[in-house]
Amino acid sequence: MSFMDKDFLLESYTAKELFHEYAAEMPIIDYHCHLNADEILENRQFTDLSQAWLGGDHYKWRLMRANGIAEKFITGDAPGFDKFEAFANVLPRAAGNPVFHWAHLELQRFFDCDIPLNPDTAKEIWGLCNKKLENDNNLRVHGIIKQMNVEVIVTTDDPADELNSHKKIAEENTVSAKVLPGWRPGAVLDIDREDFITYIGRLGNVSGVQVEDFSSLKEALLNRMEFFNSLGCRTADHGIHQLSYAPSKDEQIEAIFKKRKQNETLTTTETDSFRYALMSFLAKEYARFGWVMELHLGVKRGVNKKMTKLLGPDTGFECIDPSCDFSGIAEFLNELNNEDKLPKTILFSINPSFDQIINTIAGCFPEEGIRSKVQQGSAWWFNDTLAGMEQQIMTFAEAGVLANFVGMLTDSRSFLSYTRHEYFRRILCNMLGGWVDSGRYPADKKYLEILIKDICYNNTKAFFNL
Repeated sequence: MSFMDKDFLLESYTAKELFHEYAAEMPIIDYHCHLNADEILENRQFTDLSQAWLGGDHYKWRLMRANGIAEKFITGDAPGFDKFEAFANVLPRAAGNPVFHWAHLELQRFFDCDIPLNPDTAKEIWGLCNKKLENDNNLRVHGIIKQMNVEVIVTTDDPADELNSHKKIAEENTVSAKVLPGWRPGAVLDIDREDFITYIGRLGNVSGVQVEDFSSLKEALLNRMEFFNSLGCRTADHGIHQLSYAPSKDEQIEAIFKKRKQNETLTTTETDSFRYALMSFLAKEYARFGWVMELHLGVKRGVNKKMTKLLGPDTGFECIDPSCDFSGIAEFLNELNNEDKLPKTILFSINPSFDQIINTIAGCFPEEGIRSKVQQGSAWWFNDTLAGMEQQIMTFAEAGVLANFVGMLTDSRSFLSYTRHEYFRRILCNMLGGWVDSGRYPADKKYLEILIKDICYNNTKAFFNL
């Protein structure tokens, strides 16, 4: 068998048939990513492969750091080829890591390059890819989006963002995909962060509401939600370290907010109460707007304080936090459900041991007319691997209705990462093909086609009201 050929990861005739007939050509709806809307607007052209590949991709950064590469070759000011060569030295050592597969899929799909990357081939691949980046418009941002058949891109945006690029993208209509904002209110939920007072001042300025208390904070946020909704927002994403069940009376929350505005230190109980109250308010508004609520749970961020201080947040120094309060999550969803104000919800966990917990919580909140209203999201971050995806798919299937799964997303800052959808689809088809061949599912093409096309595309389109 050739290295990563057209039947890569497809271990049976049935799996190959399912992927090539039903999955390969389905459009992509990327319902959560960290792509830069400014770069989409300007149709960015990358100057070299290092810029296109290594800029902002903390998956690749972690591999390089694990191999002892100096930071100047990762996020520093080393020349582009030197960074690329450093990565090429690491990649052949990373057998079994998904980055090994992703990198080669990107070389194949975008650069027609089937040469395995290693120190011996680095110079040849560098020259081949850079020539294409310089001369091929299909490798500018708009071309990448079009050739990967991306239909919708949902970015990650702060409530205080003015979304100027989103407005211009919609007005100019030069991108083949819809580019929609995604609401991400983490800065206002973390009341204990150092810049909270500065942030709510900025939020007040952009919303036109002077934020003096918790009541006016909610007014300012509602103003921004209405603005986001006018630009097509369909989802609200939350990277929550902890959401404890901590209901409090309005006057208690006002007192907590006032205490924080006076720069006094809050207790853990007070921060939990504030976060719970604000999430309850937000979730009820999401239900009213028809938005999907996404909760990304269980991450301990900035673990290496020295490097985080040097490079900033989201630079590859996060890990699994095993202390996520799923009892609090269940109570939170139940409280919303009791008031008939529970939005469609996707629960993501960075800890694979939480898969079964999430799926059993999700199954407690059905609603007539909606398929799997609360459900587990795709294998996320450190689980975004061959084994991790297989486990997530299997757990979802065993606890619920697999055909209702909304499928894959990139969660990436790299425009070349759309090959991750292909990676997921190959794994899905290989699993289903194995079930058919072992007699665990009938060889009924009609229902296999429904399963695959719904998971790869149709469910996402319906779930997010696109």
